[in-house]
Order: sequence, then structure tokens, then C-alpha cells
Amino acid sequence: MKPRDIARLLVVFSLVLAMAAGTTLASEHPLLEDARQEGKAVFYANITGVESIMEAFEAEYDVVGEYTRVSTAVYIPTVQTEFQAGRLVADVLQGPLPVLQILKEFGVLAEYVSPVTENYPEWSKDPDGVIQQFGIETVALIYNSELVDPAEVPRSYADLADPKWRDRIVMPDPITHATTITWLVGLKENVFATEAEWMDFLRGLAANRPMFVASFGPTPGPIETGEKHIGISMPKYIVTRAPAPLDWARLDGQPLMGSARGIALAANAPRPNAGKLFMDYWLSQAAANMLATDVGEWVLYEGVFPPIDGIADAEVIPLRELSDEEIQKWSEVFQTIF
Repeated sequence: MKPRDIARLLVVFSLVLAMAAGTTLASEHPLLEDARQEGKAVFYANITGVESIMEAFEAEYDVVGEYTRVSTAVYIPTVQTEFQAGRLVADVLQGPLPVLQILKEFGVLAEYVSPVTENYPEWSKDPDGVIQQFGIETVALIYNSELVDPAEVPRSYADLADPKWRDRIVMPDPITHATTITWLVGLKENVFATEAEWMDFLRGLAANRPMFVASFGPTPGPIETGEKHIGISMPKYIVTRAPAPLDWARLDGQPLMGSARGIALAANAPRPNAGKLFMDYWLSQAAANMLATDVGEWVLYEGVFPPIDGIADAEVIPLRELSDEEIQKWSEVFQTIF
């Protein structure tokens, strides 16, 4: 049985146990009666593949979870415009941590500390009790396991600059894609011993003439088809695109890095009790298991991992988010390299 299938069975088993506890557990939630009167919780997010969580939330509490996807590019202006006009219909907001931090500064988010956060690391908690980090959108070196010999697989990020990878790499555009710019700067700050070594890596990577795509979303496609053999991509695609021949490079003593994701209650939420109930469920072990198993997300709930071989042993760290000025600066630098 595949690891993903085993993980799915464990999730199903945990849900069966929860159901065996019956409505007793659900009815004990102090917000339930008021949440049912409000009828639903509206959820704005930029994450995909979460339908199973929305369905499980409704099945557990008889409160509808209504999901609206808002892309990162328009998230802040969309939410701010609605909020300033007094028409924000969202009760709960989820997105990259810097997006939520900006909304927090504009007063769009409300204080709410879910009791479930006791199962999350201390560093993931907002000292103001507003934003709770729940996962890291992890980046890794993903390769075609049928076309790349095990002896070829990189053991360090620097290996990607080896000329043997010329014309075999796919990655998001390092000039226009902010997350890739942040990730590359993260290598300088967390991996390479000196800036000179980092610059040598960048020049070597550029010399290998990688294929540039708009974002991480298109990166696994060329690797699956064999058009490219390896890419700067995300390990979650090993789960979401199974049974495609994708695997990830286990690097010696070097961390995986990614952008932190957070969740928060909206200020003046139309349905605050349903919103808090939904946040509690989203941060629960059941939902964390579904995020890991179905979406391949690296979640911060203690002891929950995606069904990807070896990933539980990886060191995963959140990237320092760059300012707009830093993004612009490094974009201009990368234009001279790539």
C-alpha cells in the first residue's frame, strides 16, 4: 500500500472515531448554538484543494463553510475595498503571512485566539492574538524519478548549478515572481556561507538556461512529461499529481524553506461565532490531516506530515518576507544574472 493510501486510511479512521463520539463532541462546542443560528461561515482564501475540509466542517457542525478563492495578486485590494465600503462578507481570512499582516495593520482583522493553537509551535502565534500561522508553503528541488538516476539527484542546492543540468531545469521567473525572489534571497541568508558563494550559485544556475514559468503552479508539468528533468518547485505536487513520477531531493544538512500561511477572524465579521467555529476546525488535527494528505501541505500542527517519503525528517523553516523595496532591488539584480 502506498504511503498516501495509508495516510488516507488514518484520516478516515480518525473521522470514524470522531463520528463514533457522535454529536456529543460537536454539541459540547460553546459556540455551536450561536453558529448554527448564523448559518454559515464565509471563508476567503488563496489555497486550493480544500473542499474536503469544507464538507467535513458542515458534516460535523451542521454549519455551512462557504469558500471564496481570492488570488494573492488581488487579495489585499479586494478585501480592503470591501472592508472600507462596509461590505466585507468574509468571516475568516486565510493567506500568506505578509498579506494578513498588511490587512492587520489596516484594521481588517480581529483578535481571536483559538484554543486549538496549543498544538502549534509558539513562534507560529501572533503576540497580539490576531493571526495564527498554520503551515509553510514549502519549496524544494523536484525531479522526474524515472529520468533522473539516483546518483544524479542533488545533495545540495549548489548542485543545481552543475553544468549537467543545462537545459533540464524549470523554475518560476526569478525576475517577476516575488516568492521565487524571496526564496533565492533565503538561500543567501540561510544556506550559503558567503554572498560570493551565493552569487556563484546564481550565475551557475543561470548558465544552465532554466525554463522560466509564471509561478510554481506550472512547474511540475514539464517535469512530469520529461520536457525538463528537475525544477525549483513544491513537494506538495508529489501528492496532488500522483501517480506522476515526481520525487524530491533530500539535501545534506540544508533546510527546506517556504512562505508561511496564516488565518484570522475578520473584524466586524457578519457571523463571528460561525467564523470562530470554522477557525477552530481549520486548526484542528482532523483538518490538518486533510490538508497534509489531500493537498500535500506542510502543516504546523504537531506530529502531522504530508504522505511524502522522508519529508517528516526534513528541517522546514519560514522565509523572511521581503519588503516591496527589497523585492524590487533583487529583481533588478537578477535581471543582470538571468
